[in-house]
Amino acid sequence: MSSLEFINKSEPEIRKPLVIAAMQDMGNVGSIVVNFINKSLGTVPFRHVKSTRPPYVYDRGGFIEIPEEKWEYRFGNDFIIFGGGPGQPQQNDELNELCQDVIDIAKKYDAKFIYTVGGFHTSKQFGKHPTTYVTTTSKSLLDQVQRLGIETTPQESVITGFNGLILGYAKLNGINGMGLYGELLEPNIPQYRAAKSIIQTLEKLTYQKLGDLSELDAKADAVDSQLKGGIKDDYDFYFLLGS
Repeated sequence: MSSLEFINKSEPEIRKPLVIAAMQDMGNVGSIVVNFINKSLGTVPFRHVKSTRPPYVYDRGGFIEIPEEKWEYRFGNDFIIFGGGPGQPQQNDELNELCQDVIDIAKKYDAKFIYTVGGFHTSKQFGKHPTTYVTTTSKSLLDQVQRLGIETTPQESVITGFNGLILGYAKLNGINGMGLYGELLEPNIPQYRAAKSIIQTLEKLTYQKLGDLSELDAKADAVDSQLKGGIKDDYDFYFLLGS
């Protein structure tokens, strides 16, 4: 029996949207990007997914809380946006079911393209200017990306979790897809500059302005300041800042 519940709130009047679908990952990059775009575009929720089987609990210092895992589908400005928020399914059956649901929604509204985003863990020093690397669902798309002067993933690798698997589901279902992954050094700290780099690349690919990125600069500077102030507990720091 499925532990995911799918709830429709409305039926948006939208056809042939671009789909952006991503979930929380290292550096919180997927959620930062999705939450930023939703806020900037003023998107409206029309469907959500809830998990009835939490993969972890919070210890609040002597008592536990059970997290509510809920992920929204939202629409606006010819986009359908899925994901953001905390967490993603940890069980393969849930993860595959969720990917298939995103594909089903994309087909329902005749979407022709799916973008996903996430972090790209590296040991390379890049200062305040991380690179976004792109991978695609076909060689022809790869050629198009390279003609735009956009960096592509530099070597073979395995992409785990929703922000990789959704590209496989797109390819299996004949939908074009791209994954955009921003460089980061510290996966346990929110990576606002990686998110900014990804959004700039998305703007170049979609020919659309997705918001005032100075907000992400300010949040990145705040992270730097708090790190210089001696914050040591990555777990508390990560969930305190959120996105």
